[in-house]
Amino acid sequence: MSESKRPYSTPHATGPIEPPMSAEELEAAAAANEADALAQLENAQAELTALQSQVAELKDQALRAQAEAQNARRRADDEIAKIRKFAVESFAESLLPVLDSLEAGLKVESATAEQLREGTEATLRQLLSALERNKVVEVDPAPGARFDPANQQAISMVPADQEANTVVSVLQKGYTIADRVLRPALVTVTAPK
Repeated sequence: MSESKRPYSTPHATGPIEPPMSAEELEAAAAANEADALAQLENAQAELTALQSQVAELKDQALRAQAEAQNARRRADDEIAKIRKFAVESFAESLLPVLDSLEAGLKVESATAEQLREGTEATLRQLLSALERNKVVEVDPAPGARFDPANQQAISMVPADQEANTVVSVLQKGYTIADRVLRPALVTVTAPK
């Protein structure tokens, strides 16, 4: 067959040209396209509804998590306040026997020097016991001990017959509480030779 006799084709066409559609076919195609578009629209609307529901759920979860974090922070702050309050209360309670002993000693009008000394020593033991129960530890380095700047303060350097940077004497004891320095010990140290 020659090229001119080929039905429904053109010399430049890559394939046969389809015959024009009838009105019924056009109507059916339009209806099919409309049905496809409607189905796609319904799918998109269903997907949009699902996504909106998911967003609402995530917002709710985020709000709940934020509220839970605020509540946890508030509980922690309350707990810290209670700990501070009761820590001071416990410390004060441990000092009450010392107060009682001092008041009792002052009520004795005709005490001898020996009785006053014994009462003072007993009161000092009570005070040291109360401090120890509350983790207050004395810093009182012995002569010749290595100088420790973490809990000692050198007031002066003096020549001495011992190794350099060692404690010669303690001018004032220091104290720590739970490994934290309340007051450093005031010491004199050996000067380098």
